[in-house]
Amino acid sequence: MAKKETPELNASSLADIAFLLLIFFLVATTMSTDTGLARMLPPIMPNTEDDAPPIKERNVFTVLLNFKNQLLVEGEWLDVKDLRSKAKEFIANPGNLETLPEKTDTEVEFFGTYPVSKGVISLQNDRGSTYQAYLEVQNELQAAYNELREELAKSKFRKSYDDCSEDEQKAIKVIYPQRISEAEPKNYKK
Repeated sequence: MAKKETPELNASSLADIAFLLLIFFLVATTMSTDTGLARMLPPIMPNTEDDAPPIKERNVFTVLLNFKNQLLVEGEWLDVKDLRSKAKEFIANPGNLETLPEKTDTEVEFFGTYPVSKGVISLQNDRGSTYQAYLEVQNELQAAYNELREELAKSKFRKSYDDCSEDEQKAIKVIYPQRISEAEPKNYKK
């Protein structure tokens, strides 16, 4: 008796269907995007460390985050919820105190000659600190700048910072430029 052949399936269209399904899922699916901190990196500068003038200690607000997620701010232990008010006081230096940053008179559109702080916030964290603690510190520092800008917009332009024109926002940013210097993380554990 002759061996009966089994009929073959025509699989030529199977590759087409698989390709069409792949295209469909690529078009119809949304990809999750990673979120992070929006920071403008400084432009690449030639190595001029020797030519850079020294920064006066009074112009630097030092914030250290250790591996236990504890904050050391200007040599004092501080809770993260108190960081914003301390940073605002440093940035604004409302009483022009000798212990807070110097100010230079700067010509600012809409404001005329205005005293602008030379202050820089120096943030350094331990490699063992958690990302959550790092973000909390970053958020408080960012909030300090945002609140100062908001207060200035309301007092000068009688409206929210977000409602100000682009030129008005630029002028406010000249008065309160965001200067946060992040040093490379270190291991403070011994």
